[in-house]
Amino acid sequence: MQPTNTFDEALDRIVANDPRYHRDAYQFVREALDVAQKKFCGEQREPQHVSGRQLLEGVRDYALEEFGPMTLIVFQEWGITRCEDIGEIVFNMVDHTLLGKTDDDSRSDFQDGYDFDETFRVPFLPKAKKNVGSANLDDAVSHTNKKKDSKKPEST
Repeated sequence: MQPTNTFDEALDRIVANDPRYHRDAYQFVREALDVAQKKFCGEQREPQHVSGRQLLEGVRDYALEEFGPMTLIVFQEWGITRCEDIGEIVFNMVDHTLLGKTDDDSRSDFQDGYDFDETFRVPFLPKAKKNVGSANLDDAVSHTNKKKDSKKPEST
């Protein structure tokens, strides 16, 4: 492996070797790591290690803060569609010495993290669409029927 001169040069090599993810995805994950470190390690001088699960929380928090309801669209544009993609990005960066890891860290840490649709789309849906289960749908239909009945003229 060649020594890395700069972060940007390393990203150029990563994207050339693995074009699945947009260059901006790597920058975002690096910034999300800072968010996770602050959340779980506090304001320490030296960056502290966070687990894959903690990093996923940082990614979630940072994405919602930065992109809000556009998160899924941005992530899809970058090639990120599931938590495992975050793990692939992290380990590409580890392989190019942009990030460190412990012996306990693995790609499997990013499996089954959270459902992207549930995490990044559902919070922005109108309340009625968040829980479209049979009970809520029945309540909505019942409420609509009551409104219709109240508008009918009374028969004499």
